[in-house]
Amino acid sequence: MGKRFKFQNLEKIPDLTLVSIVKRKRDFEIIKKEKWYRIPVKNAPKEIAQIKYLAFYFPKIFGKRKWQILYYGKVKNIEVRKRIDLLPKEKDNPNALEDYYKITIKNLIRLKNPVVSKKGRRIIFIITTLEKLLNSKEINDLFITSPIEEKLYSELKKNNIPCERQYFVKEGNDFYSLDFAIFGKKGKIAIECDGEKYHLTKKAVFYDRERDNRLTSSGWWVLRFYSKDIKKSPERCVKLIKKTIKRIS
Repeated sequence: MGKRFKFQNLEKIPDLTLVSIVKRKRDFEIIKKEKWYRIPVKNAPKEIAQIKYLAFYFPKIFGKRKWQILYYGKVKNIEVRKRIDLLPKEKDNPNALEDYYKITIKNLIRLKNPVVSKKGRRIIFIITTLEKLLNSKEINDLFITSPIEEKLYSELKKNNIPCERQYFVKEGNDFYSLDFAIFGKKGKIAIECDGEKYHLTKKAVFYDRERDNRLTSSGWWVLRFYSKDIKKSPERCVKLIKKTIKRIS
């Protein structure tokens, strides 16, 4: 895959939604009582100015409620404040003087159907839509990706093949985002969906080869499918994926 969301004009999505991790229980108490949450400016997604809804992902610290999205709210206001102004009792925090987005919501709404992470991923941010949030069963349903990725994801679900989308892997000092990751008892598979326009350029071919080599040396099976393969013969792609799954099961 090329640059993140390169193929999407997110500014035109009317119900653009940000899913953000809630790292501490006391932060959720602020969300419930004061209806605002903070995100470091230096780490925030570039689409933050366009978001209309904010949803909250609970990590392991939330016990029985971990690894799921249970609540969201409509954004009322976004402003930049110093952390120390938002949390004056934490003046000794090393980030006290850093800039943070203070995102105020109009209300806190509980989802009728929680969106869960079956693998228990530590997800920091996901850009999605309100429609996806309200209709998704699991985290992997939320991602806004290219048409060919959506097509392959649909085929994987149709064939009951569990996978993780937009899965980050660290190799040395580099992070790679895998379009799809599949895990087995004896190994793991990285699946990439490549658009010919970008991935057949000289620069992209060199980058993809280096990346594939590093992933392979770390135990990944790497499968690449061009858009024409997914569009014309999705069943052949799935057949090859199933064959590889047998090798790692």
